[in-house]
Parts: sequence; structure tokens; C-alpha cells
Amino acid sequence: MGIFGMSASQQAAHATRIARSRARGRGTWLEPSTNIELRRFAGTKRHVERLNTPLRIAHLTDMHVGRVTPMRVQMTAVELVNERRPDLVCITGDFVCHSQAYLGQLEHVVASIDAPVLGVLGNHDHWSGANAVRRVLRRAGAEVLDNVHTVLELRNERLQVIGLDDAYTGHADWRAATRGLRRDLPTLGLSHIAEESEHLWRAGVSLVLSGHTHAGQVTLARLNELALGRLVGHKYIHGLYGSRVAHDHGSVYVGAGLGAAVFPVRLGKRARREVTLFDLGMEPGSFSEHHEVQAPLKGRPPSERVKAKRARAVARKRERRLRRGHDD
Repeated sequence: MGIFGMSASQQAAHATRIARSRARGRGTWLEPSTNIELRRFAGTKRHVERLNTPLRIAHLTDMHVGRVTPMRVQMTAVELVNERRPDLVCITGDFVCHSQAYLGQLEHVVASIDAPVLGVLGNHDHWSGANAVRRVLRRAGAEVLDNVHTVLELRNERLQVIGLDDAYTGHADWRAATRGLRRDLPTLGLSHIAEESEHLWRAGVSLVLSGHTHAGQVTLARLNELALGRLVGHKYIHGLYGSRVAHDHGSVYVGAGLGAAVFPVRLGKRARREVTLFDLGMEPGSFSEHHEVQAPLKGRPPSERVKAKRARAVARKRERRLRRGHDD
């Protein structure tokens, strides 16, 4: 199974639960309306140099388990991931959507993944109650990286993974996360906000996986770049940016996500719900990839006023939860 912290008997019980739930759900999980795009990329030159055996990483982001995103979408994504037999699954934030009402469903979705799971939190997780989300993820067998790094043993290879807490709500600390980071190991970075990858590149992280943008959800006539680039100020909207071959630089991949926070409309090929595979240890260009590396937009970092406003929003939502007697 590869689920952290499970004994053999727990793994057997976990497999039985998955089989029963799949039997109940078959016929709905694979409906065409889920419309999930499977995208595949190689890792970086540094991964080739430091890995003897390629490792397959599956990337999910912005699941937003809740009312707006049907469970059949979540479970179709899990099926797609499990069929590709990844060595590791990385989920880059926004597990929930404004609420703790669907934490039970989130636990079921994550526990159904047949591989080790690492994740970092996003802004919706902090708005909904970060501690509650963390507890559920850990119960499901996932490890949450809050401004730390860890080393995994996967198929006799060592992979160093660094995870940043959410930068949108002011919780990222790249200095703490990179302290003691080893440069001799193949490394992968996780950050909900893609712009944080630039800090990690300087620390020697050659590939960062991220999310948050949902690819704009509407990619017709480049409306996503207008909305998220010019209006919001993002440099990285969707897909692969940076360099996978330069030793003095790095790359970032922004996933389109599975869920939605407000409305489920997705228009345009690049805006489709997404599961992405990264084959670390394979040369960039050694197989056909979904698209080439793109140039970043100009971008604009959030002002101190915007940062303060976001921090107040987190505090306000937390106070509201506590008044209602909800767990934080």
C-alpha cells in the first residue's frame, strides 16, 4: 500500500474499504462528465544525474472536496492515479472549500490512494481550519509538510521533498523549509503558490509543483492570463515554466486542479481538470510531453496592504468558527 504509519493488518483493512467503496461507486466515478486530462512530463537534468532508477510522481492540486466538486470527480482522479502506479503522490493544497463539512469525504479520497502521499496546505485549508484539515489528512495516511523537508526511500532511491505552507495567507517560510537542505540528493518542492518556487530554486530545488490558479478555469482567448496575470499579478498561470536543464535555475509546474471554489465551469483545453505525472530521472525531451516550457508573465507581488488584508481574513474566519463551536 505504501501508506505511512499503517501496520499490515491496517493495510489489509484499508484495501477492503477501498474495494467495497469502489464496488458501490462503479458506474458513476468514470462518467465522461468528469473530463479529467492526464498530462505527463519528465523531471529535470538534476534528477537524471542523481537517480539510478526513475521515479514516477503523480501530482494533484486544488481538490476542493465539497459541494461544488462531485465525489465522482475526486474518485475518478484517484482511479487514474492508482492505474499509473506512481511511487509517490503529491497534493499541493486547497483540499477543502470554505468548510469543514466534507472532511469525511476528504479522508476517504486521500485514503483511497495506493501510494505514499505528501501534501502542503493552501489558502482554503487555512480559511476552513488548518489544524482540522491536517488531522484528517494524517488520519488518511498522508504526511503534511509545513515549511519542512523530508527524505523518502522509494524503490531503493532517496528523494528529498520540501514543502512550503501556504504563501497566500502568509504562512510560507522558505528560510525555515530550506534549512539543512541537502544539495547532493534529488529534490522535489511543493508549494501552493507557484511564485514561491523562485526562493526554492536558489536553494537548489530544480522542480517545484504548485496549484492555486485552477489554470484560470476559462482559457479561451487567453482570458486566464488577463485575469490572473494582469489583474491579480501572477507570473505563473498553468503548466511548465523555468528551466529543467540549467544548473543555476529551476522549474515550476502549476496544475490546473481538480475542483472549483465557486463555480465548476471550465472552458478551454488547458482549463480541464487535471492529473499530472512526472517521471523523475527521465531526460526532458525523451518522450512526448503535453506542452513545452513557457515564458512567465511579468507578474506583480502582493503589496503589504494586500498581505495584511489576507491575514485579517484568516483571523476573522477562525473567530467565526470558534464562535460556532467548530474545531480549528
